[in-house]
Amino acid sequence: MILRSNSARITGLVVGLGIAAALFLSSNVYGYTDTSWSTFLAAYLRFDGTNAHVVIRDIRLPRALIACIVGGALATAGTLMQALTRNPMASPGVLGINAGAGFFIVIGFSVLSMTSQLEFMWLSLLGAAVAAVGVYFIAAVGHEGITPLKLTLAGVTLSALFTSFTAAILVSNDSVLDNIFLWMAGSVEGRKLEAILPVLPFFLAGAICALFLGQAMNVISVGEDVAKGLGQNTLRVKIVALIVIVLLAGSSVAIAGPIGFVGLIIPHVVRGIVGIDHRWVIPYSIVSGASLLLAADIAARFVAYPKEVPVGVMTAIIGAPFFIYLARKEYVAK
Repeated sequence: MILRSNSARITGLVVGLGIAAALFLSSNVYGYTDTSWSTFLAAYLRFDGTNAHVVIRDIRLPRALIACIVGGALATAGTLMQALTRNPMASPGVLGINAGAGFFIVIGFSVLSMTSQLEFMWLSLLGAAVAAVGVYFIAAVGHEGITPLKLTLAGVTLSALFTSFTAAILVSNDSVLDNIFLWMAGSVEGRKLEAILPVLPFFLAGAICALFLGQAMNVISVGEDVAKGLGQNTLRVKIVALIVIVLLAGSSVAIAGPIGFVGLIIPHVVRGIVGIDHRWVIPYSIVSGASLLLAADIAARFVAYPKEVPVGVMTAIIGAPFFIYLARKEYVAK
């Protein structure tokens, strides 16, 4: 733990917000179309309809906003999942929630011919909820009950199952594959500001509720028996936390596709900075998750320049080695 006092943590949070703001502005300036900081300012102060101004206002601004919101949401969902399950491997991607939400959206798009962002939102929430409940019940089978290893295995298995079903649908329908391929890879590119509005209330509700869950997560993360002994209504906390996780992860998949590893990486990094107090871990996760996805999106524009890669590819490049490290640390070392 690097920041031990509350004053240091407040300072660190302010610095983190400054970094996130700098990355947000940089996301509006840098990309395939060559623009400068003066062009960025002119696009809002003296808009003249030129290509550079349109790119900044209509393409890069929504992209930066979505990266910021989705990154914070996924990191917060991962933090809650790791505390709730006491499983350091837990995240929306690893435990199959992203895959479940994505599968339901593909069903809606290809089978039910849905096109509305709001319809995708509800389908994504339903898929995320089904996956979360499914993983919980699968992991609960057996005499020893739910363990971190069983949760991880159940999540990976269910994620593979949903991914296989999704691939089967896409392979059988080329037109659907062409329209949804970029979204399936996890991307914040090509969205409009209007696409954010239907899902914004879900993000805000989830984030606000998560901030109020900090103390409850501190109690429940030490163990079921201890939490009950301290007077914690563990069932109520679990239900509320699960709803928040579904809101945050489902909303993220609805607007940006199944972006992985953000919810796995950020909680570990944040706990290394501020410790295990979730009253600090959760707000730090929101800010750090936003910064990570903004940075990954900026990098995605240049790693294969002049072409862009989906931001989900960048997070996988970062997250896959981290996942292997955690797996070896938690299970092989034991």
